[in-house]
Amino acid sequence: MPNAKAYSAASSTSPLASTVIARRDPKPEDVEIEILYCGVCHSDLHAVRNEWESVMATVYPCVPGHEIVGRVKSIGSAVTKFKAGDLAAVGCLVDSDGTCPACKDGLEQFCAGATFTYNAPDKHLGGVTYGGYSESIVVTEHFALRVPENLDLAGAAPLLCAGITTYSPMRHWSVTKGKKVGVVGLGGLGHMGVKFAHALGAHTVVFTTSPSKKDDALRLGADEVVISRDANDMAKHMGSFDFILDAVAAPHDINAYINMLRRDGNLTMVGAPAEPLEVNVFGLIFARRSFSGSLIGGIAETQEMLDFCGANNITADVEVIPIQKINEAYERMLKSDVKYRFSIDMASLKAE
Repeated sequence: MPNAKAYSAASSTSPLASTVIARRDPKPEDVEIEILYCGVCHSDLHAVRNEWESVMATVYPCVPGHEIVGRVKSIGSAVTKFKAGDLAAVGCLVDSDGTCPACKDGLEQFCAGATFTYNAPDKHLGGVTYGGYSESIVVTEHFALRVPENLDLAGAAPLLCAGITTYSPMRHWSVTKGKKVGVVGLGGLGHMGVKFAHALGAHTVVFTTSPSKKDDALRLGADEVVISRDANDMAKHMGSFDFILDAVAAPHDINAYINMLRRDGNLTMVGAPAEPLEVNVFGLIFARRSFSGSLIGGIAETQEMLDFCGANNITADVEVIPIQKINEAYERMLKSDVKYRFSIDMASLKAE
């Protein structure tokens, strides 16, 4: 059973620190990946600090990270999609039951037996799974993804969560050329939503509370920027959107955005506010609008997203950091002090 250097949290109040973890011996269907970059997702911080205890309590030690890009070190005898030296990626999932209706539909993220990349029961080694803040990972071939060679790897890492989380609902709700799409919030998720909506050909409008973000929104691909605190600016767009992606994880007036939808329009939440949002159902009833949520994406759709990014040269805007700055990065993330994702250069682990 090989060991791997990693960074873990020992408790909800402990900083992440250097450690060594066990990885399983590769089986015939497994791919062993040397991790080159791992994106930093806000859910990593939630997990490390056990802020989702009521939904999924954290088991310690916790090794976060589910935005993983690396290079294949070795493959099992039954592997056909990869060879040693190939680029490969791992997202939020490393296993599922493979037999339920969700899995058969290619929607493994909705499988009741889905195994998440970290803090989920590990059927191979016992305990829980350990994520990408480490030097290597072993996964079954089905859950390993191909990375287009032309993409910057540091910027590609966040595609494995922030990318698929925003791409999947746009594909589900048929965002295409000729549609008017809104993106609420310009952060780690929102900036990817803008890039995808633009690349899919939609007229893209960013809603933000910060006038200072206007220029950056336009740079990322927005056609218009609406300052959501400006009632006149908001009123100009009432009842005009085919689809709105809401990436805000803080309390906000969701009804203001529901009323922006045209008849049969949809608003999808990908932000996850800790407190419930109050929805005025009349805003839905009188225009047959819908309000929904979306969770990452299945393996096939995640590969489709990566291929789309390769064809359109889309990556996340990242600040690359060494693993030794991860605790500082968490504090900066709480202050929204990053444009727009941190990506850890895992070569820095060699210094540990």
